[in-house]
Amino acid sequence: MLLSIADDVALLTLNRPDKRNALTQAMWRALPRAIETVANDPAAKVLAVTGAGGAFAAGADIGEFEAVYATRDSAAAYAAEIAEAMEALADLSKPTIAAISGPCVGGGLGLALCCDIRMASDKAKLGITPGKLGLMYSLGDTRRLVEAVGPSTAKDILYTGRILSAQEALSLRLIDSVCSPEDLDGAVAAKAQAIASASQWSARRTKAVVRRILDGQTQDDDTTRAWFLDSLEGEDFREGRDAFLQKRTPTFPYR
Repeated sequence: MLLSIADDVALLTLNRPDKRNALTQAMWRALPRAIETVANDPAAKVLAVTGAGGAFAAGADIGEFEAVYATRDSAAAYAAEIAEAMEALADLSKPTIAAISGPCVGGGLGLALCCDIRMASDKAKLGITPGKLGLMYSLGDTRRLVEAVGPSTAKDILYTGRILSAQEALSLRLIDSVCSPEDLDGAVAAKAQAIASASQWSARRTKAVVRRILDGQTQDDDTTRAWFLDSLEGEDFREGRDAFLQKRTPTFPYR
């Protein structure tokens, strides 16, 4: 996989175009390190995840299944590596966007569901197919699917293993927007820049609060109350307030 950072945006590209970016064990192992690099680099405010060659990712590399599922222990180790990669992306404090073109299936869709926003071309094909392989989707991956589309639609997608068009995926709220393939990169770049130009302190606390709500929190606690009060004393709020009063574009200092 490839990682580049420019103009406040990190771009992580799954790079096996000859295999439609099917995810190998080595790629699953490399993902947490790449995410850590983005997390620790102040030059990166937003992460966009995409695939090379007109595909997002066709899922885990089935060619490795005989080896990784050879024993119960090897299967457990492989599942743990995938879970670590998924959680690393889902837990990144910075905003994330999945740029989906072509096939986005199985583990590929699992990765996309770890992102905050999913933008797709109208040629994208999405699905989760363990039911066609006699496998079970993990609890963490299933939870993220349910959070996106609700329990009954999640069951439909998993029971049937069917492949969804971009338009159907949009109608089910599995993705957030659809555009033509030639417009996808520009649309993702524009969204990333819109997020990067806003307060990163606000974006990261918002992401954390939404996660708490999805985890079942219904009332403020000491932490969320402190975050709110901290914002009133923060440099970003002072800059945003001053820019508003001075009728200029703010330049937020928090990175």
